[in-house]
Amino acid sequence: MPVSIPTLTLNDGRPMPQLGFGVYQLDVSQTPDIVGRAIAAGYRSIDTAAIYGNEAGIGRAIREAAVGRDDLYITTKLWNDDQGLDATRRAFDASLKRLGLDRVDLYLIHWPCPEKGLFVETWKELIRFREEGRATSIGVSNFTPAHLQRLISETGIVPVVNQIELHPHFQQPALREAHARHGIVTESWSPLGRGPVLADPVLAGIARAHDRSPAQVALRWHIQNGFVAIPKTATPARIAENAALFDFTLSDTEMAQIARLDRPDGRTGPDPETFG
Repeated sequence: MPVSIPTLTLNDGRPMPQLGFGVYQLDVSQTPDIVGRAIAAGYRSIDTAAIYGNEAGIGRAIREAAVGRDDLYITTKLWNDDQGLDATRRAFDASLKRLGLDRVDLYLIHWPCPEKGLFVETWKELIRFREEGRATSIGVSNFTPAHLQRLISETGIVPVVNQIELHPHFQQPALREAHARHGIVTESWSPLGRGPVLADPVLAGIARAHDRSPAQVALRWHIQNGFVAIPKTATPARIAENAALFDFTLSDTEMAQIARLDRPDGRTGPDPETFG
């Protein structure tokens, strides 16, 4: 039976599934089959980006899905080279065309690229997409507290989510506190830490206690913290395993044990202050 995934309410009043399916590094040719398997397993939220090169594959998966478009939650992202008013609009139009959609549920600025100095005017264009009804909700990815504050101060519009690198070895408490202050949902990319997290003996011990995998324990930690998580896998068994999170609960003691796994050198991806 497909799993039923709960939703979180965003600051614009819209619901968003708390668990999504990430498609980073999936080839466009394999995307329809893998995303179709994810939808069959119960995933309804699919997270892609222009830079992933597989939006067309996502579009095919949507058209072939056994569920209707309104039952799916589609996110894509604006790449760094396309920031700025005119370029943003062209890029958004191109993403919609590749997806075969007239709207997306969530559109994100992929990275702030602060040296470009364009993320505020880019955000203003996303606000227009929302007003036009072509992006139901709008948010950002990899923004720091200072970047978020600047967006809010200069436009008055708060992103609904900030999608950031977040996993037990890199927990970003200061950024999460900023999200809480502004009512921004924390969305975790690389929620499993790209591998090293899964070898952590603390997670392994908790997994044995629940007869679960370390990946399921890590993902359950995200869920109980109130984050949105978007694990990515191309392995059919793991597609189902990563969604089987809602029939067990980590204790307060186990949550505290995982909280202590945070590391100052835990980042695996680029630094948002310098990337792009």
